[in-house]
Amino acid sequence: MNKDAQMRAAINQKLIETGERERLKELLKAKLIECGWKDQLKAHCKDVIKEKGLEHVTVDDLVAEITPKGRALVPDSVKKELLQRIRTFLAQHASL
Repeated sequence: MNKDAQMRAAINQKLIETGERERLKELLKAKLIECGWKDQLKAHCKDVIKEKGLEHVTVDDLVAEITPKGRALVPDSVKKELLQRIRTFLAQHASL
């Protein structure tokens, strides 16, 4: 495991141990619902199913189809807020 991977693993472990990872997930979920992301992605899923036909779409196909759009639709403000919270957490737990 290289140094970056070790650092990511240590940060992730600390996020889990402190409960911060779960808080960040809940914040992200709330922000995505608030900005309409969830509804946009749901509509896109319906369009894909309608276009390909229910009998011809697997869950894996649907995930592969909507993942890039889902990532692109996340507002920059949400990304920035999450990043800032992670930076604050890391500053408070500088012993990593």
